[in-house]
Amino acid sequence: MSKILTASYPSLKDRVVYITGGGTGIGASLTAGFAAQGAKVAFVDIAQEASLALVEQIGKETGREPLFISCDIRDIAALRESIAQTQAQLGDIDVLVNNAANDQRHKIEDVTPEFWDDRMAINLRPQFFTAQAVAPAMKARRAGCIINFGSVSWKKGQGGMPAYTAAKAAVHGLTRGLARDLGPYGVRANTIIPGWVLTDRQKTLWVTPEADAERARQQCLSDWVMPDHLTAMALFLAADDSAACTAQEFIVDGGWI
Repeated sequence: MSKILTASYPSLKDRVVYITGGGTGIGASLTAGFAAQGAKVAFVDIAQEASLALVEQIGKETGREPLFISCDIRDIAALRESIAQTQAQLGDIDVLVNNAANDQRHKIEDVTPEFWDDRMAINLRPQFFTAQAVAPAMKARRAGCIINFGSVSWKKGQGGMPAYTAAKAAVHGLTRGLARDLGPYGVRANTIIPGWVLTDRQKTLWVTPEADAERARQQCLSDWVMPDHLTAMALFLAADDSAACTAQEFIVDGGWI
């Protein structure tokens, strides 16, 4: 187990957890972390090779292979079908983790209506429709947890990707609305706000010595935020230990904002 993921949450054992974008980056850490707690994990991703390798690795380490369903989350019909498949194979979903996103950089003048719609279709729209799909069973059981992933980017006024920051800002309104509407049924909804997390994608596309130095200067804690730091927060929010936490934002950014 990761040195970061040392806590044990007995309430997560055998809970059904559904994760979007669970095959790589932060998502892979989430999938592995929940499986290590004894949860029944299903995840969707478009990265088939990496996802299948992750399933095999987790199976060897925990004895519990997660259920991988190949799915492009922009296809809402396919997304709904993946949730139905999860429910059929594992049971009603106890924990929904809306992790999938794409932070492609873009200039204001280059954004077309089609590109804008595509950014919303990846970074915002699925978070609502997954919540819509799992809500009826959660309401019936009067229990459930929804964890949406936001971004520090809009809070710190970051430029260079206006469609992404708009979508991620909207996630916070979505979370609070879900928390209010589902709270009477015992269902909780919270937002996790990652800082700049050192994933393979970030190292490949955006991390330069200059950018790294600026990040370290701006954070109160100069070390990189790692995927497991986000997983540690997600495990806490999914467990009964956070029973009184809902409609809130939990920032994991090393003290950047």
